[in-house]
Amino acid sequence: MKSFLLCSLLLAASAPVVAIDNYTIDPRHTYPVFEVNHLGFSTQRGRFNKTSGKIVLDPQTTSGSIEVAIEAASIDMGLDGWNKQMRAEDFFNSDSFPTITFKSSKVAFDSQSEPVSAEGEVTMLGVTRPMTLKLTSFKCGVNPANRKFLCGADVLTTIKRSEFGIKKYLPYISDDIKVMIAVEAFKD
Repeated sequence: MKSFLLCSLLLAASAPVVAIDNYTIDPRHTYPVFEVNHLGFSTQRGRFNKTSGKIVLDPQTTSGSIEVAIEAASIDMGLDGWNKQMRAEDFFNSDSFPTITFKSSKVAFDSQSEPVSAEGEVTMLGVTRPMTLKLTSFKCGVNPANRKFLCGADVLTTIKRSEFGIKKYLPYISDDIKVMIAVEAFKD
């Protein structure tokens, strides 16, 4: 009887442990960039400099979650005056709505158990809308600089700014905003 219990304990201890991986977004290497057609003459680009969040991935069950927060006042158009205009009421109204958030309800994986998209909701200017993020160039490994394990990806989506109440200068400045996010997250 003792040998049976001992064998059972040894087998249980040697069984593989399937762990859910938790990650914290690296704010130094994660920033949303957006682009918009400007009067039909050019594509203007801007970015947000302050982003935080958590990512949970479980490749075994092909499930996960993503939560991202973007500080609206961290918008950077390359010129102080333009930044001030974009923080004002007609655009991001960052005094009243300081945070833009995305929370996923589903993460989809490909046949190699790598995430390829995230469905969820984005909240901006007090308006919540469904959104799907396309994940490309997903890669995990050890960062050679600090020897910590991390994952990274490029994230793509398109939004209609009018759906969030940003209607200033429509239709001269496009309603469609292309969003690209470089994201890196260290394993907790």
